[in-house]
Amino acid sequence: MSRQKERVLIVHNYYQLPGGEDTVVANEKKMLEDNGHTVILYTRNNSELTKLGILRKMLLPFAAVFNLETYRDIRKIIRDQKIDIVHVHNTLSLISPAVYYAACSVKVPIVQTVHNFRLLCPGAIFYRDGHVCEDCVTKGLMCAMKHKCYRKNRLQTLVCVVSTGIHRMTGIYRKIYYISLTDFNKEKLLNLKQIQKDKVFVKPNFIQKTEEFVPNHNRANQFVFAGRLEKIKGIDFLLEAWKQMGGKAPKLIICGVGPMEEWCREYINKNRLNAEMKGYIPNAEVQKIISESKALIFPTQLYEGFPMSIVEAFSTGTPVICPDFGNAGSIVSDHVTGYKYVKDSLESLISAVENVDGRISESTYNEFLEKYTEDHNYRQLTDIYAEARRSK
Repeated sequence: MSRQKERVLIVHNYYQLPGGEDTVVANEKKMLEDNGHTVILYTRNNSELTKLGILRKMLLPFAAVFNLETYRDIRKIIRDQKIDIVHVHNTLSLISPAVYYAACSVKVPIVQTVHNFRLLCPGAIFYRDGHVCEDCVTKGLMCAMKHKCYRKNRLQTLVCVVSTGIHRMTGIYRKIYYISLTDFNKEKLLNLKQIQKDKVFVKPNFIQKTEEFVPNHNRANQFVFAGRLEKIKGIDFLLEAWKQMGGKAPKLIICGVGPMEEWCREYINKNRLNAEMKGYIPNAEVQKIISESKALIFPTQLYEGFPMSIVEAFSTGTPVICPDFGNAGSIVSDHVTGYKYVKDSLESLISAVENVDGRISESTYNEFLEKYTEDHNYRQLTDIYAEARRSK
């Protein structure tokens, strides 16, 4: 007997600049609809903030903590559309956690996809002043006030701190089911004592495959960096490794733009590195270059959220070289889907580059087929929905 298809309300607050979370929302909505679910989308966009009048702007800090409009809207949609489950992605700044209370008030289960670390860190990325920081976990949220961790603005940081503190105290976080994107994310999330372990599930994001698997013998002796050119993404560290390799260095293709673009160009020319800067190119072209390369290098200094570029590389059988920490280190399996180097160790990174074995391309591709396809993701998501409804 087939299971009844849930009627799902997806809730998402868009940031002013488009990002990966928006892509995940669109992909999951389409996936559910393609499989026969009715999906209602409730969204706000932070671009609305620029159009608010003076009074609304003055009241915004209160609305960010609990938006009464959201509460009323969500209750009405649930009743009118006979919603079975509310799936939340982002609530900052306009939707607010009021969505949780609205769903609970009409006894509809809530699933929250955790895209970042905001429940534990007002800055959301566990990073400040050039290093990883978990002070808000070990010493309390007020550490964020000292360092102005949200947008380097003390008032905005205060709003985040107050909101998180209030909703921890109300116990609402205990009533939510959580989707962590990696085991590393789950481990960090469980530092919050208000969250129950049996309500946290690991389900990665999926991608639509665009490039075919390329056997190792058809790949060029080249490596790829694809991302924003800034210090927190490790581009300076990567180029220093290429400098140390000297004449032995294979070709490095750099795809992306950012604040360090001119610095990179000058550094490459000054040190005569075997590197080519592509600048901004469409994602489809980036994927083609990755599929033709020995490995993608992901030298991030951050824990990251869920690096989609890693899974995109897996989808073509391209292994990934990354540091042995954070979510990248959680996704990549050493000598199976890539190579992990000791964070901040140039010697370790160079060794990883020099010892790439093309034979792991097949195991890398198999990892994609086993974990990151749409079909697999759909089964995982509907199992989570079923568990949330069963326990309600």
